[in-house]
Amino acid sequence: MGSLWRAALGMSENSTNYDGVEFWSNPERTGWLTKQGEYIKTWRRRWFVLKQGKLFWFKDSAVTRTSRPRGVIPVATCLTVKGAEDILNKPNAFELSTRSETMYFIADSEKEKEDWINSIGRSIVQHSRSVTDSEIVDYDNNSAKR
Repeated sequence: MGSLWRAALGMSENSTNYDGVEFWSNPERTGWLTKQGEYIKTWRRRWFVLKQGKLFWFKDSAVTRTSRPRGVIPVATCLTVKGAEDILNKPNAFELSTRSETMYFIADSEKEKEDWINSIGRSIVQHSRSVTDSEIVDYDNNSAKR
């Protein structure tokens, strides 16, 4: 079953290709979240790292160049990130949804939940642009940037 999850995300069993993202260096956000498993719906505490449009998770917070993520979500595939206390009946819960599934997380506090939602939301917008930078019109000069 785990191989299906990796295949859906474009990862192989021994994948070390994270699109060149150096998750161990200068991440946009890090912290502990409790995450619901993909197949066995148990809750596990994991260390999360958000960097360059990818949300990685690890068993512990000592993330180095040789660390191997337990999983990674390319945020460009995500449609929404929002609170989910009412759905899970748990405080500080939030959800991250793609076209095919919804993943659930629990933060340690309301502030942490809001900070994660804001950071992931910004990352979704930044990394799922339908217009490339070279196609952005510079309205001051009335021409497209090239």
